[in-house]
Amino acid sequence: MELSDLRIFRTVAEAGGITRAAVLLHRVPSNITTRIKNLEEELGTPLFVREPRRWQLSPAGKTLLGYAQRLLSLAEEAREAVGGSEAHGILRLGAMESTAATRLPALLEGMHKRHPALAIELRTGNPRVLTADVLAGDLDAALVAEPVSDARLKSVPAYVEELVLVGPAGHPRINSPADIPRSTLLVFEPGCPHRARLEDWCMRGKMAPARVVEVGSYHAILGCCVAGMGVALMPRRVLDTYTERARLSVHPLKGDFRSVRTLLVWRGDVPQAKVAALAGLLR
Repeated sequence: MELSDLRIFRTVAEAGGITRAAVLLHRVPSNITTRIKNLEEELGTPLFVREPRRWQLSPAGKTLLGYAQRLLSLAEEAREAVGGSEAHGILRLGAMESTAATRLPALLEGMHKRHPALAIELRTGNPRVLTADVLAGDLDAALVAEPVSDARLKSVPAYVEELVLVGPAGHPRINSPADIPRSTLLVFEPGCPHRARLEDWCMRGKMAPARVVEVGSYHAILGCCVAGMGVALMPRRVLDTYTERARLSVHPLKGDFRSVRTLLVWRGDVPQAKVAALAGLLR
């Protein structure tokens, strides 16, 4: 198998079809179709299920995609090793929404000044998804909240975030879960570490919330808090970006729930100069 064939295969898989892949690869569709057909003949199995509007990966194709990601990442690593240790190319970085909003502007500015030949592509999401993307080779590194326990990952501490409970202005002081009986918890989707901590905090206090409402962004959560819809847990720094902070009440936590570390994680078996550059800046 040629690396160019694997690159074409990966692009078709990500684009969902030949036409879109042809645009991304600057090739004619017939050339891509032929390369995919030749690769299938070489492997002796179909890699896609052809549908009128979309190509879906076959079971064999899903298996090959994982190997293709790893092989292409290793090829990039080899190019960097031969070309020297200076960070260059594209760093595919993942980050939680709160980190992207409050921490990354200064960090990315520092990276641009120190490593002008390095471009950064950013993807936001919850730590569970971002960590899986790093392990799969879809991301080079990610900034995620602890804990991170996969032995394949290396990490360096990036930030320590103070966590606070947020409610509407005038909400009575919250010292324990007993102070928010029958309240609604405003949270992100499962996989969000702050949601997990809030639910753990309630469970330890033997308080079952009246409702758990999933919201798609911190500013939406804060708007719901202003409206008196419930309470939420988030990094204090998020409040610095909110213009209606005077309409909120903020309640610090104690003990294990007071703070959480954000880590930069990457695959330990795929060393890259660009990841090392970011880790060095964080250190």
